[in-house]
Amino acid sequence: MKLFDVYPINDITITRAKGSYLWDNAGQQYLDMYGGHAVISIGHTHPHFVSRITHQLNQVAFYSNSIRIPLQQELADKLGEVSGKNEFQLFLCNSGAEANENAMKLASFYNGRKKIIAFSKSFHGRTSLAVAVTDNPAIVAPVNQTENVVFLPFNDESALENYFDAKGDEVAAVIIEGIQGVGGINIASDSFLQKIRSLCTAHNTIFIADSVQCGYGRTGSFFSHDQAEVQADIYSMAKGMGNGFPVAGILIAPFLKPKHGMLGTTFGGNHLACAAALAVLEVIEEEKLMENAKSTGEYLISKLMKIDGLKNVRGKGLMIGFDLEINLKDLRKNLLNNQQVFTGEAKPSIIRLLPSLALRRKEAEEFLESLEEEIQNMVSSPNLVNQA
Repeated sequence: MKLFDVYPINDITITRAKGSYLWDNAGQQYLDMYGGHAVISIGHTHPHFVSRITHQLNQVAFYSNSIRIPLQQELADKLGEVSGKNEFQLFLCNSGAEANENAMKLASFYNGRKKIIAFSKSFHGRTSLAVAVTDNPAIVAPVNQTENVVFLPFNDESALENYFDAKGDEVAAVIIEGIQGVGGINIASDSFLQKIRSLCTAHNTIFIADSVQCGYGRTGSFFSHDQAEVQADIYSMAKGMGNGFPVAGILIAPFLKPKHGMLGTTFGGNHLACAAALAVLEVIEEEKLMENAKSTGEYLISKLMKIDGLKNVRGKGLMIGFDLEINLKDLRKNLLNNQQVFTGEAKPSIIRLLPSLALRRKEAEEFLESLEEEIQNMVSSPNLVNQA
């Protein structure tokens, strides 16, 4: 049987990982500045994470949501404490797409409406409704297309106001990433998020803060949206929530009332997932990783801004992006092949940095040295691209 070939794959096989480092099957060490799409929040194979999951695996790995699972309430209590959203309710699921899917369903259940406002360059997932609000026609199948979604320009307050003036009473929800990840590290302005909040309040529309990539402490706040001093109605979470174990969820404002059967999942909130998520929150709190993300991110951004060839350096905490001059278009590939550094990308020519929130200053410096060395190599030997 063949694997269904949908991923462009680097010819690397990782066999071991610890902290911010990876090792392949030949023993080569790599610096991980991408965290497998912002998933590794507390560092690879953190001992507390491993211990928590191992202990739980020896007790019970899974049973369905038809029985009481005390770990779910333990997770809700810790999540409320660390996020500052104690008054919210928690629904657990498995992936960011599923979290956003349920958030939009819940909004529509609440106000009985169908229209969803999303924004240019958005990415919210690949399930049916999540991909319908994703601004990438290449991954939207005909069956996913719907007239219920409208895309407005990102950070355009006038366009948002005009749409609400015309059709505000038809809008079930507005969904927005506090910082667009796949779209290229585009930061929603404070005033734009505040405008969304005021318009949603005025029209009884649900404000969904997609925090799948920009949440869970990555920006130095638990949710990046918090930095605009607004409160959303639903927050979606995944990625760094489980440090590699599949777990996701939505935080739901208290005025949104549950009823039996309105949402559901087989695997969401299982024993192992809760153990993994609790371990992540315990490490974030104990090791002050949000503070580290903020300070290390500020250091990286300040240094990146001084490097020739990098344009429009932006980000918050350890969610950082920069554009490349045309002569550096192969920089990401060269960083991996020549410097053994994993980074991410966004089209057309953007590098994304999404390392562990536990990234140390010396590891940030190691990355900067490798980056400057590779840029110098590419400028002095512009036709040299290592294809290994």
